[in-house]
Formats: sequence, structure tokens, C-alpha cells
Amino acid sequence: MRTIPADLVKKYEAEGWWTQETLGDLIVRGLADAPGTGFHVHSAVRPWSGTFADVELVARRLAAGLHERGVGPGDVVVVQLPNWMEAAAVFWASSFLGAVVVPVVHFYGRKEVGHILTSTKPKVFVCAERFGRTEHQPDLYADVPVVGVVGRDFDDLLADEPMAGILPTDPDSPAVIAFTSGTTRAPKGVVHNHRTLGFETRQLAARYPADRGHQITNSPVGHFMGMLTAFLVPVIDGMPINLTDVWDPAQILRLMEENDLTFGGGAAYHLTTLLDHPDWRPSHLPAMRYAGLGGSAVPTSVTRRLADLGITAFRAYGSTEHPSITASLYTAPEDKRLNTDGEALLGVEIRLAEDGEILSRGPELCLGYTDPELTAQHFDEDGWYHTGDIGIIDADGYLTITDRKSDMIIRGGENISALEVEEALLGMPAVAEAVVVAAPDARLGEHAAAFLRLRAGHAMPTLDEMRAHLEKVGLARQKWPEELHEAEDFPRNATGKIQKFLLRKALREAAETAG
Repeated sequence: MRTIPADLVKKYEAEGWWTQETLGDLIVRGLADAPGTGFHVHSAVRPWSGTFADVELVARRLAAGLHERGVGPGDVVVVQLPNWMEAAAVFWASSFLGAVVVPVVHFYGRKEVGHILTSTKPKVFVCAERFGRTEHQPDLYADVPVVGVVGRDFDDLLADEPMAGILPTDPDSPAVIAFTSGTTRAPKGVVHNHRTLGFETRQLAARYPADRGHQITNSPVGHFMGMLTAFLVPVIDGMPINLTDVWDPAQILRLMEENDLTFGGGAAYHLTTLLDHPDWRPSHLPAMRYAGLGGSAVPTSVTRRLADLGITAFRAYGSTEHPSITASLYTAPEDKRLNTDGEALLGVEIRLAEDGEILSRGPELCLGYTDPELTAQHFDEDGWYHTGDIGIIDADGYLTITDRKSDMIIRGGENISALEVEEALLGMPAVAEAVVVAAPDARLGEHAAAFLRLRAGHAMPTLDEMRAHLEKVGLARQKWPEELHEAEDFPRNATGKIQKFLLRKALREAAETAG
């Protein structure tokens, strides 16, 4: 793990940002304060409805059953489940035991899951018997001592009598290892302890609008932020939990009307697919009062569109490594909310390197990676995390992400911001989503290639039509894409972020085949 400078530790403790509480302490207190709060899973294959107390009973029976099998503080529990009640039970039970939770996105395949199991050497693995195209593969976890398969034998792990209280746990010890593929090839294991996650949870809860209503959670709980926003924030906030296990805009819109639920944001993709769905009507707007946007680049065309509909949009920036770096409060001035990624949050420090890379540090910054080489690469001795993102900070301290280092296109020695070109392309009426990446170029090294997802009923623009539009908006000619491709959708990670490396790989392979 990285070395955290002693002066930072002392500051975080003195400010009360780091406490002696564990995740188990937070969960127990929240559940005791609101036992009758509703917990609902809106699923076509595994619906469930009950209360916090009902789920806690399952979690405590599971904790007792796992403890009988030798599971305790520091042991690793890997859980790969959709947004189901059992996922909450495993997370809460693990927290009661002081175990280290490793959430795995439910659609990760054999290669990714195998890598995670090898990296963490768990004592427990819980998965689904079958969900969508994924089903359990016994040989994959043959060496794991304790296995539970929801839909088959998960209930066999539950003891007759629930475990009382929680096991004593060091708050400085690891609590969650979150594997994130982001836009890179191999999943990275990001290690957080009880103190970093405790602060992050309290900060997230404090930022939520008081009148947000009962929100739908669609983010996969196998992803770090999905698990926090589904199973930690509502518990300490005493708010109902409403989960869906697939991204289905029609279902979300129906739940808004039939169950009086609200949708509070996500990636820009989620908001635009809701607004563009044929079932969407202005009557849905009261259930979309707020739109917190993050998880990937947020085009200003999207935030402007939301604002024109009367939706209070606000942006945030963070990562699995440093979950909440900047954000605009929903009460911030509109130009800041719509056009920047917000200002540094409580306890967070940000600065820009000479090349514009964003460096950050703060109380919710992770401990490092399971891979020591990655830790050494991304964290320096002064406690700064080198994000790999490029940004600018305005006179008021608001940050705007302008690109990612790996997404820069170097055409004949000149840097081109993919994000700038994408923003320009989004001004075309036909374009719902635009992605620009580097394509091989025998003469220039690289040139820009654009992939467009179209709005319903629109035809694919031609290269000439695209050039005419870019000339009209004043984008320099050397930045214009020299290839244009239509895409029904894009490869995405669990948060909806587009995995650009796969598009770059496809272009390289096509060039090699042609050449």
C-alpha cells in the first residue's frame, strides 16, 4: 500500500474526517434507526420486497453461518451478484464480520473473474446460478473454501440463529477491494479501508438534495460506487432502497409513474436514453427534478438540454481510486453546474501538473492497488494521486475535465482533444452520442476517427456533412475526424463509461488487415 504522509493522517483525524468507526458500525447504527424502511427489488427474474429489518435478519444469519465456517476480520469475500437483496445481505454480513468485500460486476466474464479470484484469494465466493448470459462455473472457484450460489444453495450458508453485534475490526484495515476496468485492459484492484469509505459515505449523503424523493438505483452493485449508493448511503440516511437489475428505460419510466419513484442521475448516457425513449413524456419531469452526472465525460449539450427541461443538473468528478474529487452542489450557480465538473469537495486538494494532469488527495483517497507496481506508478510520496485526466481550473476554483491522457490524439505531432471534437459533433441534430479516438495513420502517425450513435429516425451523416458542421462551429480543420463510423451502441464498463481502447483496437486491427 502507499505511504500516507503523517501530517495528512493527523489532519484528517483532527478534522473528524477519519474516525474509529468501521463500516459495520455505520450500518448497524443506520439499520437500528430505520428498521421499517422499505427495501424493494424491481426485477423480472428475482423480485423482492421487504424492510431493512428483513434484510438485516438474512445478513445476520449469513454472518453467523460464515463465522461458523471460520470467516472473520480480514478474510476476503468476493460477491458477484446483480442488484438483488442477497447482494445487500452479503455486503452487510461481511461488514458485521470485519471481512474484506470484493464486489464484482455481474456481467464480468470468466477471464476477469478468474483474475480477481487469483488476485484476492478469497475465503468466500457468492454468485448467481444464472443471470442473463452469465451462469456460475464451478471449476472457476473450485479452490475457494466457502461458496454460495443464489438460486441454488445460498440459503445453506444461513445459520438458524442470527449473529449479534459485530466483530471488533481495525478501522485502518482494508474494507473493500474494488476492481475497475475503466477504459483500460486489465481490471485493477483498488483498496479502501473503513476510514476512507466512512468519510466518502458521509460526504455523499450530505450532498443529496433533501427533496430528492425515493430514488431508483440502477448502477450495478458489483461496482464500487453502485454498492455505496445502494447499500451504505440510504442506510445512514434512512431512505428506502429501490433496485433494478437491468438498464431498461421503459421500466424506469414505468416505475416513476406506478411507484412514485424518482431518477437522480448517472452517466450522461442514462439520462439521454430516458429522454429519447418513446415512452418518455413531460409528465415524467416531476420525477426527474435533479440529475447528478458523472462516471464519464459529461457533454455540455446534455446538461443544457436538461436545464431547458427544468431539470437541475449538476456534475461531479471522481474515480474508484478517489471517489469524490470535485462536484457542484445542486444549489451552485447554473453556469458552474452545467459547464464545469465542480469545485474541490471537503478535505480534497487538487492541483495541475505541468502537462495539465489532475493530481488529487483527500480523506477518501484509496490506499493503493493490489498491484504494487500500479501503486508506485500512480501515487507519489507526498500523497498525491496522479489521475491520468487533463483539466483546467477557473478563477473560482471550479475544475473542468478537458481530456484523458490516453485519449489524446497526436496527429503529426499536434495534440487533439477527443473531448473537444466530441462536443462539436454533438451539435449535429442526428447525433445522440459521439466518440472520437485515434486511428493509425501511415503518414501522420494518428488521425481522429469518429463513431456516432444516432437519434431515432435520423440518417447517418456523410463525411462532407460532418465537415460542413465542424467548419460552421469553428473547429480547426486539423482536428476534424478523417473517418466516420456508425455505432448502434458502444462497449461500456459498469458505470456506462465507454471503453475507448476497444474502439482503438478495432481500428488498429482493421488497418493491419487492410495493409
